[in-house]
Amino acid sequence: MDEYSGSMGSDADVAALASIVGEVEAAVVLLTAAQVAEVRALAAAGQLAARQAAGSPAVVRAHDMALRSVAAELGGVLRVTDRTVQSRIDEACDLVEHYPATLVAWETGRITRGHVRVITDAGSVLVDASPERRAEFEAAAIARCERDTPNRVRSEIEILAERFAERSFTDRHRDAAADRRVRVVPGAAGMSDLIATLPTVIADGILDRLTQQAQTIVDAREPGNAGSAFGANGTGDAASAGDSEPDRRRIDQVRADVFSDLLLSGAPALDPTASGDGQGSLGAIRAQVQVIVPALTLLGVDDGPADLVGRSPIDADTARCLAGNTHSWARVLTDPVEGTVLAVDRYRTPWPQRRFLRARDQHCRFPGCRRAAIRCEIDHTIDAAKGGLTALWNLAHLCQRHHSMKQFTRWKVRQLPGGVLEWTSPTGRIYREDAPAPPVAFTPASTGTTATDEPPPF
Repeated sequence: MDEYSGSMGSDADVAALASIVGEVEAAVVLLTAAQVAEVRALAAAGQLAARQAAGSPAVVRAHDMALRSVAAELGGVLRVTDRTVQSRIDEACDLVEHYPATLVAWETGRITRGHVRVITDAGSVLVDASPERRAEFEAAAIARCERDTPNRVRSEIEILAERFAERSFTDRHRDAAADRRVRVVPGAAGMSDLIATLPTVIADGILDRLTQQAQTIVDAREPGNAGSAFGANGTGDAASAGDSEPDRRRIDQVRADVFSDLLLSGAPALDPTASGDGQGSLGAIRAQVQVIVPALTLLGVDDGPADLVGRSPIDADTARCLAGNTHSWARVLTDPVEGTVLAVDRYRTPWPQRRFLRARDQHCRFPGCRRAAIRCEIDHTIDAAKGGLTALWNLAHLCQRHHSMKQFTRWKVRQLPGGVLEWTSPTGRIYREDAPAPPVAFTPASTGTTATDEPPPF
């Protein structure tokens, strides 16, 4: 046993866990069957309402009245409001009528309910698409969902749907941006939610900048009052520093305070890095976002969406603006068939290895995690302390949570060629984590191109 085995449970505990996992698997099979049966029944209720309204001179009103009546009947059984039931009937009808292959894939256990939600949500942009285009989108989406978790595939499925939509993502984003706004929703105990509806890349950048500023404040605490962003004891309470009042704020609280100060005073009034004769360093902190832009979009030939890694698609105009104003960027060369990263050029970067790994991994490489690579740590698959080299074949991005789990639990990982990670759970189950194929990237001019240290020019 290694030095951490005492904190990870005995072999008997592992056996008990394996039994529990088996029970959960069996329960999921039963639950899926019940959920699919419910969807089919709710869709049948919607179809019944449509038949009742058929032939009425006021078909729309008659259908709505029939649907309300049916929903009220079912609401009494389900103990929920008829409005809730009517919404669920609409969703069920949409799934049964427009996504039959998705329903079958869920029913047979190839995908989960979360995947179904991702596909139907993304498919909402295909309202004007032909049945053939919708079916083509559905088949490609299911194939992608079978290989990963819902949160991982969401962005890719959204981009895929955009490719099949009759109206471009850029056009619809321009319309949506016209509705940007800020509003206050009153809450309890003298608190309110300040909600800003903004373009995604702006919102993500705001959160990133606030996080960096809040972390700087935490790092500037007095030695006796320092520690992690969550306090020395993990609850936000830090040790007292002499007679001064310790800063007990959690990272969320500091972030909210910085947000308020920035909007009310223009610069953080609580900046502990400020000197007596000048502003502190918080105002100089700028946000980071990780964006993948296809070559044709960058050149203005195509208005297809770009990928804001860790979030969602962004429109072509925003992607081109970011590319034009950034101080550095990396060109990604991918395999024309598999889509995996072959090489990254060294344009304005003193750290090509990190550039390569960021382009290859995109996010944390633990199964299911989608935390963007720019917010992760680069881990040695074989620990450096055990002779592991600082080489591409032995490096991968892991978020702090999963980096620690690899180090302090029975989860093990080995890296295979092509950046594939093979994770083994404490119960012996193996989970393959392929290097993600960028949803948009540069590709070689022909399949005969051989990757070298320096990719071919445009």
